[in-house]
Amino acid sequence: MAFLRTHCVVTMMVTFLSKGCHSQLSVCGTPPLNTRIVGGQDAPAGSWPWQASLQRLGKHFCGGSLINKEWVLTAAHCFPSTSSSDVMVYVGRQSQEGSNPNEVNRTVTQIIRHPNYISSSSGNDVCLLKLSSPVDFTNFIRPVCLAAPNSSFHAGTTSWVTGWGDISSGVSLPSPQTLQEVGVPVVGNRQCNCNYGVGSITDNMICAGLSAGGKDSCQGDSGGPMVSKQGTRWIQSGVVSFGNGCAQANAPGVYARVSQYQTWINTQITSDQPGYVTFTSSGTDSDLSVSCTGLPAPTTTTTAPTTTTTTTTAPKTTLKPVVCGSASLNSLAGGGLASAGSWPWIASLQTNGTHVCGGTLVAEHYVMSDAGCFSSQSNASQWTVIMGRLKQSGSNPNEVTLNVINITMSNLTANNVAILRLASQPTLSDYIQPICVDQGTNTFSIGTRCWVAGWGTGQGGAEQNLQQSQTTVVNCESSGSSDNICTAALDLQQGERGGPLMCKQGDAWYQAAVLTVDSSNKTSSSETRWSRSPRSSNIQVFTKTARFQSFLQTTVDTFPSPVTARTPTNGPNTVNGTNTANGTTVSATAAVVTPASEATLAQSSLFLLFLSLLSLPLSLSQGW
Repeated sequence: MAFLRTHCVVTMMVTFLSKGCHSQLSVCGTPPLNTRIVGGQDAPAGSWPWQASLQRLGKHFCGGSLINKEWVLTAAHCFPSTSSSDVMVYVGRQSQEGSNPNEVNRTVTQIIRHPNYISSSSGNDVCLLKLSSPVDFTNFIRPVCLAAPNSSFHAGTTSWVTGWGDISSGVSLPSPQTLQEVGVPVVGNRQCNCNYGVGSITDNMICAGLSAGGKDSCQGDSGGPMVSKQGTRWIQSGVVSFGNGCAQANAPGVYARVSQYQTWINTQITSDQPGYVTFTSSGTDSDLSVSCTGLPAPTTTTTAPTTTTTTTTAPKTTLKPVVCGSASLNSLAGGGLASAGSWPWIASLQTNGTHVCGGTLVAEHYVMSDAGCFSSQSNASQWTVIMGRLKQSGSNPNEVTLNVINITMSNLTANNVAILRLASQPTLSDYIQPICVDQGTNTFSIGTRCWVAGWGTGQGGAEQNLQQSQTTVVNCESSGSSDNICTAALDLQQGERGGPLMCKQGDAWYQAAVLTVDSSNKTSSSETRWSRSPRSSNIQVFTKTARFQSFLQTTVDTFPSPVTARTPTNGPNTVNGTNTANGTTVSATAAVVTPASEATLAQSSLFLLFLSLLSLPLSLSQGW
C-alpha cells in the first residue's frame, strides 16, 4: 500500500436505512479509538476495528472486514478453492509480527463465493466467510457498516483503504508489518473505464486513486475494505479487487461495489444481519462530464415527487465484438524481419526491462506462454507484458506495457503452458489482437503452411526486430502422438520460447502449439537451439495446445470467437472502422462476406462504391 497523503473535504448528508432490531446498526462503523481526520502511514491500534487478516499456515494472504459477530466480507479471488480447512481469521490484530494483545482468531466453517463471480473480468468479486464461533465486540473489534443499495459515491469522495499488503509492486511491508492506511479519492466509473478500457469497469465496481498515482492498495490487500465517513459512521463502499500494478498514474484501484450486494448478503446471513447505511454525496457528479473513445453517453436520472424518469442524452455506442485471429496488416511476405502489425498477438514477456520469452494474447485479459519461462521467477509482480512491440531496441509507437497480476501453470507431464492474467486489457487495434487457440476443433493436415515469430537471441539486426519464419506441417514419424504436431526443422532461439506456432484456417489465425525448449539440445551456455526430435534432424516436434484444453477452459473462462471475414480493425488504414488501404473505401459492416462474394465484389468497382456509400452512415452511428 502506498503512502502519499492528501485531504479532500466532500459535503455529505446522512440517511440511515433501518434493518430492524436484529441488525448491526447500533454498533457498526463507530470505532471509539479513531478520532483523526487524516491518518498517517501506520494505523494506530483500534483505528479500523473491523479489519481482518486471513491466513494460511501462519501467513497473511488477504484482508477482510468484520460485518457482524460471525461473518467476514472479503474478495472471491482470494479463494480459488472453497475448502476452509486451513484458513484462520484474525481480528483486532495490529501487526503481523510481535504480540497483539487485543486480537482473537477463529477458524472458518464456510466459504461462500458470489455465484456470479467471474475470474476473467473480476466481476462480482465478493465472498463471505463464516467464523467457527462469534467474536465479542471491544474497542478493537467492531463491525463496519455496509453501503446500502441506493448509495452514491461521487468522484472525489474521500475514502480510506487498510491492509498489510505490499508497499509497492513486489516490495513487502517491512517489519513489524503494522497495519497500513491510505486515503484515496473515488474515481468515477466513466473515468475508470477510460483508464482501463471501455467495458472493463462495470456497475458492480467502484474505483479510487489519484490520477498522478502514488496512493493505492496493492498485493496482499485483496479482500480488505475501502470505507468513507459520513457523520459519525464509517461505511464500507468497496472490497479490494484488482488494479494495474500499484499506485501507478491513471490506474486507480478497482473495488467490488458493496452497495450492489445487500440482497445477496442477506440471503446468506439470515439473522443478526449487517448494518446498512445509505451514503449520499451532494452536488453534481463530475464524472458525468468525462468522455473518451467508445464510452457511451451518460444517462441522467431526474427525480419528481412521484416518478423517476431516466433519459439518455445521446445514442449509445455499439461496441464491436472481440474476435480472434484477425491480422489485417499481415502480408505473408516471407521469412526474416516482420513488419508492424504482422502478428498482432505476439507479446514480449519481460523482467527488469529485459525480454525473456515470447507469448500470445489469447483473450482480452490473458496471455499464454511456456511454463518453463517462469521456473526461476514465478512472482507475477516481477513480470510485464508488452503488446504491439516490433523492435526490442528502437521506437515502438504502437506498443502498450501491461502488468501481470497472476500466473497459472498447467501441471501435466512433460511440457506445460502458463496463463498470465493482465492487470488491465489492452486497447485492441490493427497492432494488438488476440489469436485463436486450437482446442482440438481444428485439423492441421500434412503440408499445411504455418509460421513462428519471436525475438531470437542475437537476431533482428541492431534494433532486434521481430523475426518470422515459415514452416510446413509434416508427418511425426516415430514421434507420432495425438498430442503432438510436427513441422519441418526450424532454427529457433531461446528468446522465442513461449511464442506461437501459427496456422491459418479460413479467415482466422490459430495457435497450434506453444514453442518450448528441450534443454538436452542446448548448443552453448548463451544460445539454445530447438531440435526437438531425437530421431530426425528434419523434424520439429511440438505439443498441441489442444492437449491443454481443460486447463485453458478453467483458467481463461471465455475465449473470443474466430473472425469470420476480413473485418478491418481501427488503425492507420481505417477511418471510423472504414478500410482506406489501397485507395478504396469499404465500410466495416459490408466486409462480412464469403470468399466467393469477395471475388465478385472486386470485379465491380461501381457496386463497391455504391455499397460503401449506402452503409457508411450506419457505421458512424455505431461508433465503428
